[in-house]
Amino acid sequence: MMRLVLLLLALAVARPAIAAEQIVAGLSENQIAITANFNGSDILVFGAVKRSAPIPDGKPLQVIVTIAGPPTPVNISRKGHVAGLWINTNTVRVTSAPSFYAIATSGPMNEVLSQTDDLRYRITIPRAIHDVGIAGQAPDAANFITALLRIREREGLYVVTPGSVTVEQSTLFRTDVKLPANLTEGVYKVSFYLTRDGKVVASHHTDILVRKTGLERWLYMLAKAQPAIYGLLSLVIAIVAGWLASAAFQLLKR
Repeated sequence: MMRLVLLLLALAVARPAIAAEQIVAGLSENQIAITANFNGSDILVFGAVKRSAPIPDGKPLQVIVTIAGPPTPVNISRKGHVAGLWINTNTVRVTSAPSFYAIATSGPMNEVLSQTDDLRYRITIPRAIHDVGIAGQAPDAANFITALLRIREREGLYVVTPGSVTVEQSTLFRTDVKLPANLTEGVYKVSFYLTRDGKVVASHHTDILVRKTGLERWLYMLAKAQPAIYGLLSLVIAIVAGWLASAAFQLLKR
């Protein structure tokens, strides 16, 4: 009997504690089809907080939502003036950077997330970029990362919208995230974080599948699987298009 009691006590101690606050979340779309007339998509992100204890007093709940596109390696080059020509003089290779990254928060970033938890969970855009080892590639490697951020922000691929998440009664939350037309095909990771005093108290993750459909997907797969045939087909289409344009021009002159 004593052994049974000790075993039950050991199991109780070893069992992980259930978080006092958990996230129940959903998306208006879990799959996005890229077609010829695709010009972006608006995703409604919503959720609720499931609790096993009363809401802590004096500690307002904050919510962070991130959507990260498939990570890819990136080469960042800087041009220089050499012998009267502008050419690439330095190149830094980043191991992995999200092809798209959007952050929506319920308040200013410096209030909803501490630097310690940002370092731990890699939530902000600079933290989401894996730049380990670039310091040895150029003396001012940090400037290359700044340039990457600036370019992708200008292209609408890196977006931060503080205060865009609406939180009601510290329980319900929602926001809208705009996905641009120039999306990369793949799995997009959606992450939800609940924070108090800048510390993450709960998190949840789900996915959005973005893929080309119809003729666009056939051409995409052809280019990857049979690049020679794809190149020949592109050449034939260009020749036919040029001939048709010339014929149309001759008809208009008559």
